[in-house]
Amino acid sequence: MGLNVPVSMVHTLTSGASVRKDVGVQVPPRSQLMLVRFLVIVNQLSELRRSKNLLWNLTLRELRSKYRRSFLGWAWSMLNPLSNMVIYWFVFGVVFGATAPTGHPSGLNNYALYLLSGLLPWGFFSLVTNLGLGSLIGNAGLVRKVFFAWETLVFAQVIFSFVQFCIEMSLLCVALIVVGSPILPWIPVAFLMMLLLAVYASGFALAVSVGAVFFRDLRYLWTILIQVMFFATPIIYSPDKLDGKLHPYLEFIFHWNPMAVFILSFRRLLYDGRAPEFGHVVYLACASVVSFVVGWAIFVKLSRRLAEEV
Repeated sequence: MGLNVPVSMVHTLTSGASVRKDVGVQVPPRSQLMLVRFLVIVNQLSELRRSKNLLWNLTLRELRSKYRRSFLGWAWSMLNPLSNMVIYWFVFGVVFGATAPTGHPSGLNNYALYLLSGLLPWGFFSLVTNLGLGSLIGNAGLVRKVFFAWETLVFAQVIFSFVQFCIEMSLLCVALIVVGSPILPWIPVAFLMMLLLAVYASGFALAVSVGAVFFRDLRYLWTILIQVMFFATPIIYSPDKLDGKLHPYLEFIFHWNPMAVFILSFRRLLYDGRAPEFGHVVYLACASVVSFVVGWAIFVKLSRRLAEEV
């Protein structure tokens, strides 16, 4: 059974008064606040656990309805990144003469595969945040009428996007194996990196989903921000192209942008056929935890008036 925190108890704890006057126990205000926060977290986790069946059903609904009545169906999940790859390959590879670095130890020198190894992780991050952005507004009637763990609506989009991400990455791995990349031993590590990226993206999805309810212009602003982030991340170019061309402070930000480190790590695994740097993995694990915790904290704080504003 889940733990329900009575509203009266929360009011009592946050009012600055003693928690147990009847027994003469005085609790300092800081301790009261910490207790309230702990009870809220426990209550949220309890609600989320009770909503696991709803999460499963929402995810199945997304999977079944995504390409319903579409002639090509789930083939579109690979055709979309492939079309982007062809466009970027033509513009930057053919028109501007961009080339891919030679993979070590794979020996690959294929700009199309180099692009895909960065486009697919980025596409997953972009899809999760964009679907998360409309997950609450798109289910406004459900949010107004039914009380449940509203995070479930966001997590359903994350799981749906992750399934699509797995399909895309599987096809890329097959293509890399065909051309001779020594990727096979690194597939389990790549899957763990995919899970880390899912946690990182979930934090953003939680924050923008509830932010879009209170600030409706966020969806337009996010479209601009995601484009800026795309070109600020070394997806269509090698990160060493920026060396010495930016102010040292900006160069530091560009190189330690978590998405840039994710792309670099995926390329080492997929394109190069070697392990990502251990320091990068630790950094990404910390960044993913911070992103999720901050995103969830924003969601919990703003969701108190969610049913009224959505």
